Amino acid sequence: MAPGRWLAPDGGAVLKPGDEAAFVEFVAARQTQLSRTAYAVCGDWDRAEDLLQTALLKLYLAWPRVRRDGREEAYVRQIIIRTNLDEVRRPRWRRERVGLDGVDPASPQSDFETREHLFAALQSLPKMQRSVVVLRYWIGLSVAETAVDLRISEGAVKSHAHRGLGQLRATCTIQAADS
Repeated sequence: MAPGRWLAPDGGAVLKPGDEAAFVEFVAARQTQLSRTAYAVCGDWDRAEDLLQTALLKLYLAWPRVRRDGREEAYVRQIIIRTNLDEVRRPRWRRERVGLDGVDPASPQSDFETREHLFAALQSLPKMQRSVVVLRYWIGLSVAETAVDLRISEGAVKSHAHRGLGQLRATCTIQAADS
């Protein structure tokens, strides 16, 4: 049994009470932000909930180690990104996407049409470009942090960011002209 965990009556591992409380506090404090990150990565609120649930489950299982290292948030982001990228690699897991849900309900004051165009443009990017753009410009990670999260070189981060931003600018300019 890993340190920091107890064995539950059903045979599953559970955290010690102190670790459990810290985990619950972390999730309560960051759930909205992590949900938005998952949505930005995949463009579907239902899929975002699945991604976040998977990430939080994996975080729970690794909590004592991850908390000791102080990388809780980075760990969850990595799981969200990697789980979403894995969907691309396994065609049997792909789902039909009928469109975007529209505006983020947590930000009702934002301009609906602008936000809708931005998310549509973001979803048109290839998965890796989208992941880089979300991590770099939505979350605000550095090039080095993004490279570590995605397990790619810093040069690849810069390249994906450049191409992704260029495509976003072109797409948003075309959509603005059509409006």
